[in-house]
Amino acid sequence: MTLKAITPDYENYTESRDLPELYHGNLMIYVHWEHHMSFVAAIALPLPPHAPFGAIKEAVGGIYGPHPDWEKIDWSKVIWKIDGKDANPDFEKSIADHDMRHKSLVRFWTPGLDGYHGTKN
Repeated sequence: MTLKAITPDYENYTESRDLPELYHGNLMIYVHWEHHMSFVAAIALPLPPHAPFGAIKEAVGGIYGPHPDWEKIDWSKVIWKIDGKDANPDFEKSIADHDMRHKSLVRFWTPGLDGYHGTKN
């Protein structure tokens, strides 16, 4: 359905609410645990660029932790993608060191753990 603005210069009246400057120095980082659709969307984490990548693991543990697969994760076998590119993150290095920026997406797969009883849930 086509919409018509009531003013020709409507873009001068709109204000983006997700600009990096509005996050007080933090980056909004999205994280998703693939094949675990109990969590249907990525989790949004506001993190400072100097935070270690390991802070992501700690933060999502508070959300994904109740899932029965969480405690079974072998972190040495996890498959990672950052912004669509294969990654091998160093948990000690900062998220900035991993070339992450505002609204980056981190996806991870846990081989052999495909959700509750293998249902991808």
